[in-house]
Amino acid sequence: MRIGLAGVGRIGAFHASTLSGLDAVDEVVVADLDSSLAERVATEQGLRHAPDIDTLLGSGLDAFVVTTATTAHAALLRQALAAGIPTFCEKPVAATLDETIALTELSEATDTPVHIGFQRRFDAGYRRAQAAVASGELGTVHALRALTHDQEPPHAAYIPTSGGIFRDCSVHDFDIVRFVTGHEVATVYATGENKGADFFGAAGDVDTAAAVLTLDDGTLVTATSTRYSGGGHDVRLEVMGSAGSIAVGLDDSLALRSAEEGVTFPAGPPHRSFMERFLAAYRAELTAFCDVAAGRTPSPCTVRDALQAFRTAEACELSRAERRVVAMSEIPDAPVRAKATA
Repeated sequence: MRIGLAGVGRIGAFHASTLSGLDAVDEVVVADLDSSLAERVATEQGLRHAPDIDTLLGSGLDAFVVTTATTAHAALLRQALAAGIPTFCEKPVAATLDETIALTELSEATDTPVHIGFQRRFDAGYRRAQAAVASGELGTVHALRALTHDQEPPHAAYIPTSGGIFRDCSVHDFDIVRFVTGHEVATVYATGENKGADFFGAAGDVDTAAAVLTLDDGTLVTATSTRYSGGGHDVRLEVMGSAGSIAVGLDDSLALRSAEEGVTFPAGPPHRSFMERFLAAYRAELTAFCDVAAGRTPSPCTVRDALQAFRTAEACELSRAERRVVAMSEIPDAPVRAKATA
């Protein structure tokens, strides 16, 4: 399999290295708007590079991976679909809800698979939690607690283009709640504050946020996010049921210390970044994408899945701005249309 990759920043270079080590991949070709960066990464990793992304897309690829800046995702996904190339795209699909809806409709009107990069779906802990819910092991699930706490904030220039903390950070929690429970969000109430650097407020964003989600079966979810988790990168999910509870991320890397005397758990050290926390999951999702591109399995995370997480983030931003409960029915969605049959 010959795979092209567009965008060789931190995550792109990591994905390129991972892909080149997979048995299903014969060749990885990289490109970037900065052609010198693409050439350097290709040289360092023993890969080929294309002079630009258009040339890459026209070079006879079996699959395409998009790891560029968010602003380029939509256009590249449209190009790949027009060319009929199976594509993996890091979240978000697009910077706006309208464009995400349009891409959902476009992707569902073709037979070309698209796999969106919500890597938590491939983390062993989250998959175990999903299995526990699906099997009935936990009884009736009544509440979930999700959190994404970054150890330190990104650089100031990133925040104005991030889409805000709910779209950039909590969106992973919104997706994984759907994945684990199999239910949709019905209403949200969200709030946030800025107690850190001034550049968050200057961009209309916050550095710490919380949301209460009510699912369509009445299950309650709390989701918190922050850019200032000084004790370490902290990503967890707790699922509470009538017959038992389960936690994802409750291991010796937990960025939390007990106030109780004599307790030595967790032994540490904590994770320092999302790349470290989800190293195995990133590898698993790209392995799965190779199966998708080869036609062996359907996409495990579609553009519509990405849309639903994005819609929840949109609802949270509206709720924060207007200080009220927002029903998901207020947020535009892509119509579901049956595929035409021959």
